[in-house]
Amino acid sequence: MSKDISVKLTANFERNLAAIEEFLGEVGAPQVYDLLLDDLADTVIPNLEQFPSIGRLFLERPVYSVEVGNALAGLRSKLGEGELREYLFGEYLVLYVQYSEVIHLLSIKHHRQISFDFQTLWQIN
Repeated sequence: MSKDISVKLTANFERNLAAIEEFLGEVGAPQVYDLLLDDLADTVIPNLEQFPSIGRLFLERPVYSVEVGNALAGLRSKLGEGELREYLFGEYLVLYVQYSEVIHLLSIKHHRQISFDFQTLWQIN
């Protein structure tokens, strides 16, 4: 029997959604935002609840500098027992942390916005 996994949105994730909504409104495509919300509710969250390890492990990327190595060491200490993962769907990338029975959605970005503010991400509600 599988564990019950709950998926929670962080404040940063909600800010990312608001920024996406604003951008899509400015370019005259508010209906695309509605589709994004439908995809999150109907596909992404149920997939994560059923298959929490579906995303690729973020910290398995190769390290090419001392600075990145140091930053990743600090990130690993903040994660504790959690696994930082990235999940691609459509034109979006979701960054989430998986603990045993809880997933925190940390960030959502359009594929053209691939950078993360890790200091802000760890303000989990």
